[in-house]
This record gives sequence, structure tokens and C-alpha cells, in this order.
Amino acid sequence: MNMQCKPLAVALAAMGFACTAQADHTVTINGGRPTSLPTQIPTTIEGITGAQIEDRINAFDSEDALKYLPSLNVRKRFIGDYDHAVLASRASGTGNSARSMVFADGIQLSNLLGNGATYTPRWGLVTPEEIERVDVLYGPFSAAYAGNSVGAVVDFQTRMPSRLEAHAKLSWEGQDFQQYSTDSRHTGRQASASLGDRTGALSWWVNLSRLDSDGQPIGFANKLLSAGVAPKPGEAGGVPVAGAVSDRNPAGKEWYILGSTGQVNTVQDHAKVKLAYDFSPALRASYTLGWWQNDVVRSVESYLRDAAGAPVTSGAVNIGGKRFTLSPSDFAGARADLEHLMHGLSLKTHGRGSFNWEIAASAYDYARDLARVPTTAQSAGPGNVTNMGGSGWNTLSLRGNWRAGSAHQVDFGAQRDNAKLRTHVTSVADWMAGEGGKHVSTFNGNTRLESLYAQDTWRFAPEWKATLGMRHETWQAYGGEISGSAGKLLPFVERRERAWSPKAALAWRVDDLWTLKASAGRAVRNPTAAELFQGSIVDDKIVNTDPNLRAEKSWTSELSAERTTSQGSLRATLFGEMTRDALYSQPLTATVNTVQNVGKIRTRGLELSHQQDDAFLRGLTLQSSLTYADSEILANAAMPASIGKQQPRVPKWRANALASYHVGEHWTGTLGVRYSGKQFGTLDNSDPNGATYMGVSDYLVADVRVRYRFNRQWTASVGIDNLNGEKYWAFHPYAQRTVSADLKFDL
Repeated sequence: MNMQCKPLAVALAAMGFACTAQADHTVTINGGRPTSLPTQIPTTIEGITGAQIEDRINAFDSEDALKYLPSLNVRKRFIGDYDHAVLASRASGTGNSARSMVFADGIQLSNLLGNGATYTPRWGLVTPEEIERVDVLYGPFSAAYAGNSVGAVVDFQTRMPSRLEAHAKLSWEGQDFQQYSTDSRHTGRQASASLGDRTGALSWWVNLSRLDSDGQPIGFANKLLSAGVAPKPGEAGGVPVAGAVSDRNPAGKEWYILGSTGQVNTVQDHAKVKLAYDFSPALRASYTLGWWQNDVVRSVESYLRDAAGAPVTSGAVNIGGKRFTLSPSDFAGARADLEHLMHGLSLKTHGRGSFNWEIAASAYDYARDLARVPTTAQSAGPGNVTNMGGSGWNTLSLRGNWRAGSAHQVDFGAQRDNAKLRTHVTSVADWMAGEGGKHVSTFNGNTRLESLYAQDTWRFAPEWKATLGMRHETWQAYGGEISGSAGKLLPFVERRERAWSPKAALAWRVDDLWTLKASAGRAVRNPTAAELFQGSIVDDKIVNTDPNLRAEKSWTSELSAERTTSQGSLRATLFGEMTRDALYSQPLTATVNTVQNVGKIRTRGLELSHQQDDAFLRGLTLQSSLTYADSEILANAAMPASIGKQQPRVPKWRANALASYHVGEHWTGTLGVRYSGKQFGTLDNSDPNGATYMGVSDYLVADVRVRYRFNRQWTASVGIDNLNGEKYWAFHPYAQRTVSADLKFDL
């Protein structure tokens, strides 16, 4: 291999490219679709191809592609987890969904209507089978992205055929789940098919899939032992019951586990149509239509049994001589009916000239979004319906790229992002199927972000490259309103703020093997509509809210040393982040929590990443990473007890390792290990018992996969996630040992 390609070879191979050097010292890169991330910026980018995902990873959902990338963790509780799969990064935990950005073919999948478990990226709009590659930019070092990129930017590139392609895949998974008094089996099935072709200037791609998954219980009804009342003589003592399980909650207090809740059956249908037309060799128009539908049933099971052995789910019960009252919400089932639509349209040039441009627009629409819960203990009867139909977001961007010879590459653009949150709650006589109903509450709000940016990557010497960038943002929050059962809408105060975010990066190629990089950037993460427009109504006034809630402001930096050879790479990165006014839900009163600013959080750490092909023997590929992060709360006027404590859900230690071995042309075997150290779920770290419901625990899990390629068309795989059967938690329990199998056909 030519020495000019050698330092790039491994990174390019991971991206699906080949690198060749010509006699005139120019470097030519050939291969599949490139990432849309700004690879010219000398900062940390990690990636994996769709072929590698299929070969090495048990991937039912698109977020599984990120399993073994450094410092990342997706809080996926079960296969098809559509509303809690938050992405965590170096200095951001699994409760901060608005501190990362996820895109698919340039279309925003990040749900920035709110921040937290219920505002996760719309992973379901991408299936593993259509992924061509996925890349991650670590940190807010590109001026092209909003302040929500402070943790990471994930970029999915999906397939676009150059010839006739057809693919079909059938998958199955199953797990035995044992926790408290639950001993159950859960299975899932998935079928997908893709077809695409290119004829002349027109290329097209269609992808269809259905997932039917039975997840394990993710919640447990409970009562603190201290909440029980010893009945006085003559008082009703409640129905004597057996079956309650004694345990301790995350704070170490004794409680009873009364039963399992939230066993989710989710049936998800996905359809994607993509069209591209080349008006000329340098001008392409593209359109994407995505459709996703989800029918959800959440079931419950009571452990409590009366003297006749019948299950008990309501009323006053007597456990160990103490009376407890079961509320309707303790054993409430739930249902959901969702239909979401995604559109993306772009017109762009991709010529070899000095100037290229792109106009792109996208829209994500909650066409139907109904969540149903009962308000009584009966299995049928009245309940509430939460309708989020009409919520969504849209984006518009104009981008340009100008190359001034070989020294400068200038990127610039203008963007406009709108988010619309709509929530309407009604009470109905039949919670499972009722429509309309009596008004209970309304909650609406809009945000808008208008941005201008420019950045110049300058190769001012053969071994040196620098990037300087600046982003200006104007943020607006408007149309906020809330109502209670009386139906009177009360408006929130509108907001408008401006901010500047500078970026800088520098790289020095020491020799053919070693490169040193330094990056720094400011990110301003504005409050989402759900964070800003919050509160309750008392005497026709909005209370328990902070109309002056400030944006998060983070300075992030990293210093890296990279060694790259033809067989592998080794990277060591020192990183740091100082965040002021972090947005967290905190106690406002003894009984009310609300989003407030945490004065200062400092994170310092080290990340090691290693990749090697043909390690020790031919056909063996190794990749591993180790992350240390010391994330400490330095100031918090709202909760002084949190000062000096660890940021929630950011463990000090994380590690991943993946070994993949190819035996000839047909067999591939893979062993993966994932580790996360001790975490806390509260700002004041008052939850030291992580190995229980509502706790956040450490974990060490192993995954295996064996893949056999019969011929060019047929491939079969068998895998096990969590081979060691670890029981671990992130408030809810993760899946236990899960076996999967798939059969795939490729034309």
C-alpha cells in the first residue's frame, strides 16, 4: 500500500471505501456512499458499515448499530422499545435525549419536542437491513449542527442502489425473564423486504418491515413498608393477601413489590420509499417518504392473592398486619395507537468543481398518536386518552461548500428548525376504544431555531490542518398554552434569545503513523417546548414553572493522539466539558418537581479506542474501547445537597470489546462484551441501591453471534445477547438472556 494511503486505510475501510494513491501524489477514494458528517474537521468520528453490522451484531433495531462504538449507550429495554431508547454519550446520561442529534439521510430523527425518556429519536424510521453505514461525530465541533450536538451526532446513511437489488429477512428472538415473582417467556418476530434499482437517471428504493415483539415487564407495582398502617381495634384491616415480595428501593428503604406492570406487546409496521433523479452528472434531486405505525398493549400481573387464591388488584389489602390501599394506577394497563410520517426533499450538486450547494427540507408528523389508560381498577370502564396528533417538527437548510484550491474548504449555510408540541387529554367512558370525550387538559407549545454558520478548514502546511467555525442562533419559544378541566387556555410568556457558538480544531500529522488533534467548541442547548412550557393551574394562574429558564451552555474540548497503520488504529482522547445552567427536573417544593437550571457541571475524562484487522491470526478482527468520565456537579442553588455529587447516569467507567473471526468464506463468529460502572439516577446520589426497580445499576454482559453464508444469496445467523443472564437496570429492567435467529436472502 502506498504510504500516502496508509494512514487513511483503516478509517476508510471502516467507512466502506478503498484508497489508492497515484504517481502525482493525489489520493483517490472509491466505494459506497460517504458519510454526510464533516470528515474534513480534524476531530473524533467513529463508524461502522451495514455489512459489518450484519456480520457481527445481533441487530433487531437500528440503534443496535451503536452497541460497540466508544462511550455510547442506548437505553433500549426490549426489542422494539420505541419511547425510552435514549442515546447517552461521554458527558450525557440516558435521561438527556436532547443532548444528541440523530439523522437518517439528512432527515432529523431526534425528537426535540422535549428532553427525557419519552422524547427519544425515532429509531423506527430506519431498519437495520437498509443501513449502508452509520457514523458518529463526538462533541459539538462542527458549526453545521445546533447546540443539541453537544454529546454526539449520529448519521445513518441508507441504501440507494446502482443496479437491481432485492433483499428479504426473517428474524426471531426469545428470552426467559425472571425477576421478583415473575417467571415468563417472551418472543418476537420480524420480517422485512427491500427492492431497488437504477434505470438511467432514476434510482429508487422500497423497504417494508413488520416487528411483533413481546417485551418483558418493565415496571413493578410497589408500596413502601412505612406507608402501611396498623389498623386500630374496630377498623377495617383490609383483605389479607399473600404474594408480596420484600425488597429495598433505590434509596435503601424497605418496600413491597406487588406485581409486574408494563409488559409491552408492540406491533410495528414500517415502510420507506426513496427516489433520486440525476438531472446531470453533478445535480441530484432526492425524495424520501417514511411511514411508521405502532399498536401497543401494556399488560399487568398482580402477585397478590386472597384466601381463595384469586388475584387482587384494587382496594385495601393487609400485608403482614398492615393495611395498604391499592390505587387504580398501581395495576393499570395501557394501550397506544401511533402513526407517524416522515418526508425529506433535497436538491444538491456533487460535482468536482470548486463550489457545491444543497437545499434540503424535511418534516416529521405525528399523524395519529393516542395513548390510553384506565382511571379505575376495572379492566374495562372509564379512562383518559392523551392525543399528541399534530405534534412534529420540520427543517429547512441551505448549504454551500467552496474549495479554494487545495488549501481551503469553506462550509456555510442557513437553517431553520421548527418544533410543534400538541397534547390534548380527554376522559372517555371506554378507555380501550372510546373517542372524543370530556376535556381534561391541553398543553401546547412551539419552538423555532434560526441559524447561520460558516467554517473554514485550512491546510496551511503539508502536515498541518486547522478548522475555525462560528454559528449564530436565534431561538424563539411561542404559542405556549395550558388548560385544566375547566377548558380555559392560559398563555405562557413568549421568549426570544440569541447566541454565538465558536468552534476550532487543529491537527498535526507527526509522521506516516501518528497524528495529534485538538478540538474545542461551544454549544448552546435551548429549552425544549416540554421543558419551558410546564406547570399547573391554581386560581386561573400558571404556577410551578420558571418562565426565565435558561439555555444550557457548554464548552467542550478534546485532545487526541492517533496511530494508524494498514491493519488497525489506536486512539487516546482526553476530553472535558463545562456545562452551565444544565436542564434537570428538580424538587421545587416538597411535592412538586419541575425543570430547573443546575448551575455548573464539570466532566473530565479519557477515551481509548482500538481497532485491528488480522489480529494475532488471519481473519480475526478486534475492536475495543475504554472510557473514564468524572462528571461532577459543582454548583446547584436549587439543590445544594447535589454539589460534589456525580451527574446522573454518567458512569465513571465504560468499556466495549468485539472480536470477530472469519473462517473461510462462509463462517463468522463474534464475541462482544459491554460494561458500565456504577451510576446514580438522582442529582444528590441518594439512590445507592441500583440493583432494584427504579435503580440504575452497573453491568457486564456478553454477546455472541454465529453467521453462515450458504452462497451469494442465502445467509443464516444465530446469536445470544446477554449470554451471562445479567440482571441490570436503568430505572426499568433491561432484557435478560435473549436468543435470536435470522435467515436472509439477497439477490
